[in-house]
Amino acid sequence: MTADDSYDRLDDDDYPAYTMGRAAEMLGTTQGFLRAIGEARLITPLRSAGGHRRYSRYQLRIAARARELVDHGTPVEAACRIIILEDQLEEAQRINAEYRRAASLHAVGS
Repeated sequence: MTADDSYDRLDDDDYPAYTMGRAAEMLGTTQGFLRAIGEARLITPLRSAGGHRRYSRYQLRIAARARELVDHGTPVEAACRIIILEDQLEEAQRINAEYRRAASLHAVGS
């Protein structure tokens, strides 16, 4: 791997660049909170060669949403379920929009 390859990873939202301590610090939360949302299967951090949890920017955005819900009084498990359902709804809406687009193209072509 070259230095350029390493720099390209900095733009990759899925690259696990952050340690648990740094992730907790960035989110203004505790490492226990990150463990809890991991146990609830909201995010699954990758592990370094030494076995340490590593988080991506994408995972930190999800964790920040969970923290927002928890800060407003939602239990951690419920917050994780809400986020999972929000994600499923967004995906279903995207698929429906694709089907509608395809159906309208098919209707025009008939």
